Amino acid sequence: MEITGLISAIIIGAIIGGLGRLVVPGKQHVSLLATILVGIVSALLGTAAATVLGVADTSGIDWIELALQVGLAGAGVSVLAGRSRAKLHR
Repeated sequence: MEITGLISAIIIGAIIGGLGRLVVPGKQHVSLLATILVGIVSALLGTAAATVLGVADTSGIDWIELALQVGLAGAGVSVLAGRSRAKLHR
């Protein structure tokens, strides 16, 4: 992977992770780094799922792929927020 690919993954991961945080109601106690990592993983998994479903390459904006990525990021942020909440209550 080239440096431009790594920088692109971080930027897209941050955007997807941020959008994932927006779809989860309430305040999440998740770090920025964790949000970016969740976003990167969600972007990769969402793209893989869109490829399997046959909707990864469409003309224009790939709305279904984006929805999958943001949904996965929201789920990932929820899981991390739930874990941090559980640690606070111990």
